[in-house]
Amino acid sequence: MITRKIFNDTETAFRLKTDSELNRAIFLFEMIDRPLLVKLGTAATNLSLKLHLPVETLIKKTVFNQFCGGVTEKDCIPTVKKMYSKNLHSILDYSVEGKEKESEFEKAIERKTNIVKFIADKKELPFAVFKPTGIGRFELWQKVSANASLTLEEEEEWQRVKNRVNKICDEAYKQGVRLLADAEESWMQKAADDLMEEMMFKYNRERAIIFNTLQCYRWDRMQYLKDLHSRAKEQGFIVGAKIVRGAYLEKENERAAKMGYMSPICENKEATDVNYNGAVTYCLAHIEDIHVFIGTHNEVSNYLALQIMEDKGIAINDDRVWFSQLFGMSEHISYNLAEEGYNVAKLVPFGPVKEVVPYLIRRAEENTSVRGQTGRELALLYEERKRRGGELTKSNRESELVS
Repeated sequence: MITRKIFNDTETAFRLKTDSELNRAIFLFEMIDRPLLVKLGTAATNLSLKLHLPVETLIKKTVFNQFCGGVTEKDCIPTVKKMYSKNLHSILDYSVEGKEKESEFEKAIERKTNIVKFIADKKELPFAVFKPTGIGRFELWQKVSANASLTLEEEEEWQRVKNRVNKICDEAYKQGVRLLADAEESWMQKAADDLMEEMMFKYNRERAIIFNTLQCYRWDRMQYLKDLHSRAKEQGFIVGAKIVRGAYLEKENERAAKMGYMSPICENKEATDVNYNGAVTYCLAHIEDIHVFIGTHNEVSNYLALQIMEDKGIAINDDRVWFSQLFGMSEHISYNLAEEGYNVAKLVPFGPVKEVVPYLIRRAEENTSVRGQTGRELALLYEERKRRGGELTKSNRESELVS
């Protein structure tokens, strides 16, 4: 039985953080723990960037350095190697969002494909990741998902999107790099689901190279998982499933209410947890057919997965099972799982400071919307500072951040 509370070990969790980095994290999570401050900070940041005010240095020294690995792939490597020295892998994610032009989509897929090549010989970087709407217009994904008629120009545009997806999947297959496709809003997701299933059929014949993401705050994802599994068995491919809770809850509910359709989101947090844990349990019960990437900051869900692995005799380092958390968050889960010998990877975003601000804002908003998440982060950070035997005053911490 998994009885030892491994996630309470703060010394292991924060051993790579200097005192300065520890206090920066405390300062930031104290700010994030106040929803009003997050809203005001978000508005101020967006306005400052729009007005071209000199705020990039402040952003970089605070929230960027907490949640991002650097500006370029090479910037991230020292951090990646430092984490790997503690058995913790990384996933480089070029987190630039909101592009609309074909030329920008071509540059994005070229960048993502080059990342696949860049990490091919680096055992500390076992996965690559891409965002479907980063390589094609959101409205086009939405239209295809709705089975709407496309104009001739849109048909040609959609074919280019499919070609881009196949290009990065083919490169991942050639390089032996596993590739994660992000999930997004429900009204574009069907097109992504269908296309990623095509890629699994093509490339996941011997092992899972291509992974699609299932957002379990959607009440329909459990049935989708079972149906996908059934088709995979019939057609002879392995499912790659990245299991997450979801990142667009308020947007999904607001759109459903505004447009008068049933929300695709579970009725409450408890229902989402049941759905998530059910999906993880299902994947681990069918590990011969489904390789699973468990992306969660929830301790209960992680403990459940550990217990199932033990009960089913799945080795802790079985390459078909991976755990993951975001860089700068839930260090107590990531580092302690890695210390125990499980396969764990941190998602490490990078990109130009100004262009990753939308990603950083989403991270802050998600933390304020998840009940207890920030409080747990802070409690552990406080505990580690106490263990180290020191406590800086708030004014000292703030001056340290901007020095």
